[in-house]
Amino acid sequence: MPEGDSVYRAARRLDAALSNRPLQSCDFRVPAFATLNLSGHMVSSVVSRGKHLLIRVADVSIHSHLSMDGHWDVYAPGERWRAPAFKARCVLKNEDFQAVGFDLGFLRVIRTSEEPEAVGHLGPDPLGMSWDPEEVRRRLETMPERPIALTLLDQRVIAGLGNIYRSELMFLLGLHPRTPTGQVPDAGHLIDLTHQLLHANKDRSRRVTTTPPMRDQYWVYGRAGRACLRCGETVEHRTLGQPRPAAGLGRAVAPGLAGRGARHDAEPGHLQLKPRPQPAVADSPDRGMELNERDVYFCPRCQPDPRP
Repeated sequence: MPEGDSVYRAARRLDAALSNRPLQSCDFRVPAFATLNLSGHMVSSVVSRGKHLLIRVADVSIHSHLSMDGHWDVYAPGERWRAPAFKARCVLKNEDFQAVGFDLGFLRVIRTSEEPEAVGHLGPDPLGMSWDPEEVRRRLETMPERPIALTLLDQRVIAGLGNIYRSELMFLLGLHPRTPTGQVPDAGHLIDLTHQLLHANKDRSRRVTTTPPMRDQYWVYGRAGRACLRCGETVEHRTLGQPRPAAGLGRAVAPGLAGRGARHDAEPGHLQLKPRPQPAVADSPDRGMELNERDVYFCPRCQPDPRP
């Protein structure tokens, strides 16, 4: 399941394979950009922002979100893909590598200048330059009655946390999922631990939250019905969520760029694109709550319910 650390690693792999190299070909397998041709243009960088990936080519950015099952793979020319071709949504090739995005939650192309509009709703990213513990604290303080399990999934608070990290963070801090955010005893410790966990795993191929590392990589996530590694009580599984905000409650998606009408400009490295107006919709999976209902794992003894 992609979370901030795995998206960060994907961005580094793509950056190493694509940056400072011109594209020889590109294939967008989504209708809106099927005719967009970026061949001949230089990739300047690939960066992650929470769970979002931005591949910057000339003056546009290929913006993708991995959602639940998406992934970007890097291959040598002619190497067999590890996923079925019908799942590919974007194929970028240069002389030495090909990058393929499979099962992407969404894929669009925007002007690089519009990146702040596209991802500006996100909170500080523990693995990015935007990390700001005081800003995270300020955002936590705006929702004192909200259950901490919902707050931790809200990408407007901390960008990059998913279901695995929220379950593990709550266990490590002894917080029941229903604990109101305003009743978290030490918000500073929560913020610091979030930063530490993601940084500890950003270079690992196998995510681990247990300390010291054990055979089980997680304390509670995915361990429903098994004994708690700390106290022996049976780990429980529940679902907790709330309705996703309506489109009108979030920031509008930045206008898309039409594949039709794209052409190479006479100026090298510059791509001329005609904007195509699109309806304002909350198409991003993490504008506000990530999903209506999500699994949560916890130990009832180590994480007592705050309700009487």
